[in-house]
Amino acid sequence: MTSRPAAGGGRWVEVDPARVGRWVEGFADRHGPPSTTFREYGLLLTAPDGSTAELYAPPGSPASVDVAGFVAAAGAPRRIGLLLARKGAVAVGVAQGTELVVSKVDTRYVQGRTAAGGWSQQRFARRRDNQAKAALGDAAELAVRLLLPEAATLAAVVCGGDRRAVDTVLADRRLAPLVPLRAERLLDVAEPRHVVLVGAVGAARAVRILLRDPAPAPVD
Repeated sequence: MTSRPAAGGGRWVEVDPARVGRWVEGFADRHGPPSTTFREYGLLLTAPDGSTAELYAPPGSPASVDVAGFVAAAGAPRRIGLLLARKGAVAVGVAQGTELVVSKVDTRYVQGRTAAGGWSQQRFARRRDNQAKAALGDAAELAVRLLLPEAATLAAVVCGGDRRAVDTVLADRRLAPLVPLRAERLLDVAEPRHVVLVGAVGAARAVRILLRDPAPAPVD
């Protein structure tokens, strides 16, 4: 389980689907038996002490109106596509449940920034941009080869890395069938490598939970 502060207050935790049931039990033990409300994103748990937990269904997981259904759906095996992209590197894969069954990583050299000024700096910048465009073009080709044939079998496509790079790859018209499958979640990943792609499977399947403590009582 990972945890980080949430913008606007509270904190995000990410829980493996197999542990969500126990996590909810622990939440009830700490704050009292919660009420459950269906939301578009998943479920809202509201405890007697005012604490809340927003359970976001993993990409591709069907909606559920109660905790038991949510836990079962979150843990069920799903076939998901993965597209991780940063300038100069891309990793594409298909996961069946927790297993990465298709994968390919491609890295292309993109020149780093230079401290030179004037025309020299502009020339280097143009060269760097051209290298980055070529790399993202290769990334689109990779997605066409690996993800497009799987489109009909995928519950979702989960992306990670640099949002602009991912958007550029998916702007390729050939990849239009994948766009409706794209999950809102963008994974925060390091430069795409095979080990990063393997780790992304668990991150893509994780249940995100937004925890908020009760508001403080007003001071007279």
